[in-house]
Amino acid sequence: MSLEMLEKLEAKVQMAVDTISLLQMEIEELKEQNDSLSTEAQELRSGREALEQDNEKLRNDHQAWQERVRNLLGKMDSVE
Repeated sequence: MSLEMLEKLEAKVQMAVDTISLLQMEIEELKEQNDSLSTEAQELRSGREALEQDNEKLRNDHQAWQERVRNLLGKMDSVE
């Protein structure tokens, strides 16, 4: 092989090594971003579950109050 061909090959190898290094850094950044998004998604799921539980409790409370009001109205009607 000529010296020129070796230099071209070396340049290509160096470019490949640089590209691999950049891609590895990008992979690490994406992994960190993925971990962050996974944590955020879990927090949002937990928050949604808490809101669903609160909503269910409020619905039950609302139904209980409606029933109490109906009972009181029924008692008032029977007094008249």
